[in-house]
Amino acid sequence: MDHIEGFPNPFYITQPLMPEWDELSRIMKSVFESNQLSNNGKMVMELENQLADFLGTDCLSVFCNGTIALQVACRALRLSGEVITTPFTFAATVHALTWSNLKPVFCDIQEDSLNLDPDLIESLITEKTTGILPVHVFGTPCNVEKIQQIADKYGLKVLYDAAHAFGVKIKDKPIASYGDISMFSFHATKIYHTIEGGALACNNPYLKERLDSLRNFGINNDSTVKEPGTNGKLNEIQASVGLLLLKKVQAEIEQRKYLTDLYRQLLHDLSGLQVYQDIEGIRHNYPYFAVKIDQHQFGLTRDELHEKLLQYNVISRKYFYPLCSNFQCYKDLPSASETKLPIANKTANSILALPLHGRMCESDVKKICTIIRKVKPK
Repeated sequence: MDHIEGFPNPFYITQPLMPEWDELSRIMKSVFESNQLSNNGKMVMELENQLADFLGTDCLSVFCNGTIALQVACRALRLSGEVITTPFTFAATVHALTWSNLKPVFCDIQEDSLNLDPDLIESLITEKTTGILPVHVFGTPCNVEKIQQIADKYGLKVLYDAAHAFGVKIKDKPIASYGDISMFSFHATKIYHTIEGGALACNNPYLKERLDSLRNFGINNDSTVKEPGTNGKLNEIQASVGLLLLKKVQAEIEQRKYLTDLYRQLLHDLSGLQVYQDIEGIRHNYPYFAVKIDQHQFGLTRDELHEKLLQYNVISRKYFYPLCSNFQCYKDLPSASETKLPIANKTANSILALPLHGRMCESDVKKICTIIRKVKPK
């Protein structure tokens, strides 16, 4: 193979979707002229309405970030004791439980979907269990029907971490339709964002009323505070960015799909490197392009491939490593034992996310794939 030059500058795993400068200038001018920068102003209210419509949910509340949103959801659902969740997720999922004085109980994942294994959930339910917190990993929906059946059987709440699943549908049914509440993250690294931000979606107007109260210090009206809340409000400037980007997110998803299909085409024949395919009946959103490395067939470990890509200025990510169950603060939990989480531990050492975002072009994907072929041992 001919000599291959790396990228001249770090080629990051993602770049944020950006609004057009002239549109941003105009909307910022209107915000400043309104003299209202926070406290549920015009932009926040409009963003909630448009997001609810886009995500296909009756009720939606925006927050300053997804982690605070998860904590508020735990309080709103009156969760207590133990909550069953996945170790294969970003730290915020599990930290939100701990900050809510809840004990995370880790459940192993499925090897194909990388999501919580519903066949293992019932064995972890005790008299202290009050909820299940599954994650739609890399935007792939969990087995929502099985999870709901278990929740109904035992009287448990279901709170979905849908941070990766913005706009995903199952047989034309929005992902936000499932469970008691779904949390969406609007961090700048997501396919849709408000710079920092998040949202909680539900189909219960009384629950939304409680969510709105809890994000505003527990205040119901000017003279009533029923319970201790927090400050989870999104400001008008970030909401304005969200309104502008909502008009661009579908094009972002379509470009990511095109690039994902190209990656699959160029990498499918590499032994020891597994690419994940679309699932029939699912409208995917392509938040990441993750591959699974079998070190014996590929000739390199996942970590070795990660390091070799760095030599060419390709910035990949070892999602999700380490597992949450291996964090110092959780590793002593009975459910965190590696023997109880064999699939999750194996997966955490074999998944690598490659660069994917809407500003990439065909030549970028081709170059990354050529580099991967070059560094793979013959």
